[in-house]
Amino acid sequence: MPALSQLRLNTDAIVSAVHDAHPDDVVARRLRDLGFVCGEVVRVIAVSPIGADPIVVQVGFTRFALRKSEADRVSVQAIDARLAA
Repeated sequence: MPALSQLRLNTDAIVSAVHDAHPDDVVARRLRDLGFVCGEVVRVIAVSPIGADPIVVQVGFTRFALRKSEADRVSVQAIDARLAA
C-alpha cells in the first residue's frame, strides 16, 4: 500500500495503518493520537516545493504539517481503489 507521502494533492484516501519503527514508537503513537487511525479519511493539502518536506495533510477538519519521514509511516488506500474493489 502506498504511503501518505505518495498521495497526490487533493486526493482523498483512507488510513490503512500507522507503522511503528520500533517497540513503543513515540512518533507512531503521536500520529495515532492526532487522528491517523485505520479508517479515517486523509488528504494532502500542500507539499513543500523543495524536497516535498514538509507536507500539509488534513484529517477531518484539522490540518497538520508532517515531515516526509512521518508521512512515510502512514499507509493509505485511495478511496477510488477501495470502491472499485
